[in-house]
Amino acid sequence: MTSFTDKAHSAEHLMRTLFPATPLQRNDHLSGMYDADIWLKREDLSPVRSYKIRGALNAMAKALARDPEARVFVCASAGNHAQGVAFVCRHFGVKGVIFMPVTTPRQKIAKTRMFGGDNVEVRMVGDYFDDTLGEAKRFCTDVGGHFLSPFDDLDVIEGQASVAAEIVEQLRRSPDMIVLPVGGGGLSAGMAQYLRDVSPQTDIWYVEPAGAASLAASLDAGQPVKLDRVDNFVDGAAVAQIGRLTFEVLKSAHADHVLAVPEDRICSTILEMLNVEGVVLEPAGALSVDALKDLRDEIKGKTIVCVTSGGNFDFERLPEVKERSQRYSGVKKYFLLRLPQRPGALRDFLEVLGPDDNIARFEYMKKSARNFGSVLIGIETSSPQNFETLFSRLDEGGFAYSDITSDETIAEFVV
Repeated sequence: MTSFTDKAHSAEHLMRTLFPATPLQRNDHLSGMYDADIWLKREDLSPVRSYKIRGALNAMAKALARDPEARVFVCASAGNHAQGVAFVCRHFGVKGVIFMPVTTPRQKIAKTRMFGGDNVEVRMVGDYFDDTLGEAKRFCTDVGGHFLSPFDDLDVIEGQASVAAEIVEQLRRSPDMIVLPVGGGGLSAGMAQYLRDVSPQTDIWYVEPAGAASLAASLDAGQPVKLDRVDNFVDGAAVAQIGRLTFEVLKSAHADHVLAVPEDRICSTILEMLNVEGVVLEPAGALSVDALKDLRDEIKGKTIVCVTSGGNFDFERLPEVKERSQRYSGVKKYFLLRLPQRPGALRDFLEVLGPDDNIARFEYMKKSARNFGSVLIGIETSSPQNFETLFSRLDEGGFAYSDITSDETIAEFVV
């Protein structure tokens, strides 16, 4: 019987028929920051800018080996999986039908069509992914096609394990630790299973977005569970329920080795990697790097590999990323201010601002029948400590205000 390690090596050899090994690069900036030897496995530099091409290639190759007449492959995806499947469909010259939610950004739709060319048909169905997935599976059954799961498939898991095989070969030694992003679990399950066999001394840490921590919830329950609510900001890893097959591999993970990182903090990491290193990462691709902030005491003096799983970042999201980063770091706040409706009231407020306090937003909602008007104000400053001074001056001046920066319900409507 062929071992999983052998299957992963076969998948790695298969990858070379389509693209070279993605780089394993030592990052001097992060190594200096954390006093460790930190390497990045750059899956964001694959032909489709994510690791998803690996699972798609391995699964499709095996399907065609079992049934050379198979000619229709179906998947449902709003992003990286769709692009990987499209690229591989064109490679094998087979037809692919890719279902995407109607709400999918145009950039991702265009890239999927570009990668697939004439071999791929994109169908826009449903406002939510569950609707899209259901329609894709119904269509696949109707036409007798082969459904390509994004993660819960043994052939896909083997394909993703090729990332670990490349790391061990490129580093030429076992890393002390590997930090893996987790969504549905295909990448983490494949890599974890390979490393347990080939490099059992390597410590494995798993990272999820705080708003989609399905692995942690499933480990706590002892079985895959579906989250009631998912924050979709980290769209490449925002999965409501980890896969059944992937959980079988990951259920032996130590719960204290599973980290949940805040979405807003990930934004700071995206900006840091872009501005300092010139590395473009999507939110899911930045998960493992962001987790280093929580692992500082664990990694000092050690060799660490972080898998940067994807770089399909839509730059139209950059203002949102900057906004969330500023709010998390405490240099931007929003508050509601009550101003008396009299001449000079606004001037009185402006005089309490410090030299580094900048008004980023100002909306005055005057009510003619009242003595006071409500003002929505956004302030950017150079240091979080400046807000202590500002609020102290507001209190001394008798201003009535409410800090709504962390109030998600209000912020959703007014920020």
